Amino acid sequence: MIPDGPCQHYSARVRTWWWLVIAPVALIAGLVFLFVGATVTTEIRTTHEQTALAPFYEPPSPLPAAPGTIIRTEPLGVDVPGATALRMLYVSERPDGTPAASGGMIFIPTTPAPEGGRPVVAWAHGTLGMGDACAPSRSGNPLGDTANWLDSMIALGYVVVATDYIGLGTPGPELYLVGEAEARDVVNSVRAARALPEAAAGDRYVVWGHSQGGHSALWVGHLSEEIAPELTLLGVAAAAPAAELTDIMGAQWDTTIGWGIGPEVAVSWPAANPALSPDQVLTFTGERTYRRIADECTSNKSLLLELALRKSAGQMFFAGNPVQNVAWADYARKQTPPAMPGSMPLFIAQGTTDEVVLAWPNAVLQERWCAAGSDLTMLWMGGVGHMQAATTAGPSVTEWVADRFAGKPTSRNCTFPPAVAPQAPQD
Repeated sequence: MIPDGPCQHYSARVRTWWWLVIAPVALIAGLVFLFVGATVTTEIRTTHEQTALAPFYEPPSPLPAAPGTIIRTEPLGVDVPGATALRMLYVSERPDGTPAASGGMIFIPTTPAPEGGRPVVAWAHGTLGMGDACAPSRSGNPLGDTANWLDSMIALGYVVVATDYIGLGTPGPELYLVGEAEARDVVNSVRAARALPEAAAGDRYVVWGHSQGGHSALWVGHLSEEIAPELTLLGVAAAAPAAELTDIMGAQWDTTIGWGIGPEVAVSWPAANPALSPDQVLTFTGERTYRRIADECTSNKSLLLELALRKSAGQMFFAGNPVQNVAWADYARKQTPPAMPGSMPLFIAQGTTDEVVLAWPNAVLQERWCAAGSDLTMLWMGGVGHMQAATTAGPSVTEWVADRFAGKPTSRNCTFPPAVAPQAPQD
């Protein structure tokens, strides 16, 4: 037997070292390959699905002038117990009154309608991205954020109607975080529900929204009577509403959230206000990428990875705090809803660990609006983040909505202090 020599020991050490280096690299490469492969497969499938859906969302020319006109409907292809679920295309309007088409969804109880028509709940969704596939009625997850409340509202006999907003899935642009545009799309979705005979929808409604949709809902509370005096709004409910815009932007502009939401603002606000331009507030990198990022859906995992990597690499989207730019600050204040009048019942739910719509700006809102006399019922949800806000608050919102349709008094709780300090945390 020949004893081991130094060459054999060296060779063994080399092989060991080689596998210690190569195995992790191979594993990472394999995972990246699988991730990229899965992403490409998903994109191919999504493209095929969107191509098949595109004709439904093509508006006729000329477009009917009357807001709320139903252009067409078809089955949505989801199972909602006790309800008929339809995809719809309807006429809404731009802030200047120009008619435009919006997609949306409507969920109609299968039980008989009461005399006077069914109560209506108008749902306003949160930030999803500006690409066609991001529109709820065109997405692979049309029931996002509806767990814990949609089935209950259907069981109570309510028609639930949900706008996509003009420009999201239809010819754009979407006027993201532009209060009057969002409010018109929501209110006109209620008109569309009433125009659909099988819905048997009455003229009483409540609006309910999350995040961007909370912003929409608050503006509906202010503008509903002006937009549609024939309808009766009984209350406004919002989960994690993007309300105090200057506070939120001032806190998030240099974070990953700034990379995620900033591009939609950079597309939308200059489209609504020609005095604004992206080059006033964006970095060179931000200007090169904002339109592409805005068109990505927020559910896209590869987008989330890209934004995290950009932030970790020190790349900035905004050149500085946009609310320090006079024109952008003025427009942010214009799109910040004022305190709700005391005549309009209001329910707001906010999670204490929200990483997107931070908790403290809505604590500021609570103190300001309560001092102004708003009829506010505030629900603070301990340990709840942004993505869980609507589904966590859902049962409480359903009960509150039922009380509004039943004509019961509100339970204003402004005497209770906010669960978090109503000021920016100190570094």
